[in-house]
Amino acid sequence: MKKALYLFLLIFQVSLAQTAFEQGNQYYQKENYQAAISSFESILNSGKESAEVYFNLGNAYYKLHKVAPAIYNYEKALLLSPNDEEIKTNLDFARKMTIDDIKVIPKVGFQKLISDFTSKYYYDTWAWIAVTLAFLFLAFFAGYYFSERTVLKRIFFFGMFIWLAGIGLTAASGFYEKNRTESEKPAIIFAETTPLKNEPKINSQDATVLHEGTKVYILESIANWKKVELTDETKGWIEDSAIKEIK
Repeated sequence: MKKALYLFLLIFQVSLAQTAFEQGNQYYQKENYQAAISSFESILNSGKESAEVYFNLGNAYYKLHKVAPAIYNYEKALLLSPNDEEIKTNLDFARKMTIDDIKVIPKVGFQKLISDFTSKYYYDTWAWIAVTLAFLFLAFFAGYYFSERTVLKRIFFFGMFIWLAGIGLTAASGFYEKNRTESEKPAIIFAETTPLKNEPKINSQDATVLHEGTKVYILESIANWKKVELTDETKGWIEDSAIKEIK
């Protein structure tokens, strides 16, 4: 009885989320962007999330020229769908609305090569690739075991090592990407303007002034202060009320 009740509640919640999503899209098409935002955010407030919801929410905020929420929601969408080119394109458009022109210092060396390779897929995608290769390995093992012809045995034997190497590579890539993404703590500045301090004190000297929509990376926390790093490797302290963490 309880299982049936839980199933009913789950179906009911999914139905409500779908209805809210469709309503949000309808409001968006009618250019009622604030109502669309309310519909999409009601889905997130219910505990449901998807790249599509965050993406549409970002679009609605973008239409209202609300830079920080637009960028924040595009970033959230990109976390769930890291290879979506449409999300990346809209995120680039939203970033052009920001005031701060902070350069991105490119990473170099072997670590950059590894990061560029592993970031092609989300870590759970790497896991599914490894599982697929494992099934192929088992299939080739069965082919090797049951094959009676020497030529086929050699082909299956060689193939087993290829799939085994692939399993090792994809599993290692997944673990590396998981550790990399979990170690990063990106955030978006939501305050219209906020000073970047040299020390975690109100009366500390300002290193620079940042504006809404700028992306920072949190390094550490002290009381109500966050030590952050910009994409140009500038570091400083910012009040935690001025930012919103992406994950």
